[in-house]
Amino acid sequence: MKKLLSVLVLALGSLSFAAHAADAGCDAKATEKKLAGAAKTSFMKKCEADSAADAAKATCETQAGEKKLAGAAKNSFVKKCSADAKAAAKEDAKKTASAACETQAGDKKLAGAAKNSFVKKCVADATK
Repeated sequence: MKKLLSVLVLALGSLSFAAHAADAGCDAKATEKKLAGAAKTSFMKKCEADSAADAAKATCETQAGEKKLAGAAKNSFVKKCSADAKAAAKEDAKKTASAACETQAGDKKLAGAAKNSFVKKCVADATK
């Protein structure tokens, strides 16, 4: 169990690193395509998501190789591992967005229902 947890933490770390590396690559591609505004934003989101998915799959493929899996067992492992990494990354993004939104709500001196409503909408917008 500890080994699985440490492998998942390493996978998430590599996803984070890959996302930063992909950001520069995606930005260069967007500039090359002369994208701006909403088109660039949409392209960047898709490019970064694709890069993160590719990095997760590569990490999972490596783990499957270390476990000496082959055939259907390897495919099943890689599919589940990639889905778990994606879910963990999404949860991490939600936590990060929530913290940022809480800070913004504090800066705006919101409290009670107004704060809850603001944070909920802010997190939803940030994680789209």
